[in-house]
Amino acid sequence: MSTEARRILIVNGHPDAGSRHLLHQLIDAYAEGAQAAGHELRRVDVGALDFPLLRSAADWEHGALPPSLQAAQDHIAWCQHLVLCFPLWLGDMPAVLKGFLEQVARPGFAFHRDERNPFGKKALGGRSARIVVTMGMPALVYRWYFRAHSVKSLERNILGFVGIAPVHETLVGLVDRLGEAGVAQWRAKLRKLGAQAA
Repeated sequence: MSTEARRILIVNGHPDAGSRHLLHQLIDAYAEGAQAAGHELRRVDVGALDFPLLRSAADWEHGALPPSLQAAQDHIAWCQHLVLCFPLWLGDMPAVLKGFLEQVARPGFAFHRDERNPFGKKALGGRSARIVVTMGMPALVYRWYFRAHSVKSLERNILGFVGIAPVHETLVGLVDRLGEAGVAQWRAKLRKLGAQAA
């Protein structure tokens, strides 16, 4: 894996911007590793943003991006590696993160219309990604019994659709039972990933 400096964007998809959760600790550990290794780093905290939900295809295709999300979209354009972090809620990403992705991944930015290709032309190629998900269930249960359906959907239907690849996963299960030692181990893993920009 290359050790050259990369431009990294961390998107914190936790809806609760007013409290500290395990996800925030993992994000901080990744950021510490990345900065210590000399990578450029920007962060977006979705829970701290105020934006409307999209309610029609016409708005998505032809409406204006909310001004509160312009900086986030600019950060996505800037980055070479995207780290997308969220807690698993009802088996999926939290609604506010889905709403954020719907807003920023608009035609003309994330992809371009192409009459010869019904899927359009991917506009965010050349970027890699890592998805970091925390959950109460065992990660193996989520991966093998539930087939990690929400993560696979995110990889295929959103990130893959706009050209972001490769995409790697970090699934952190049984978060309520980790204890201090378990949290420390996961922080160390995320710090190492940050240093590698992986």
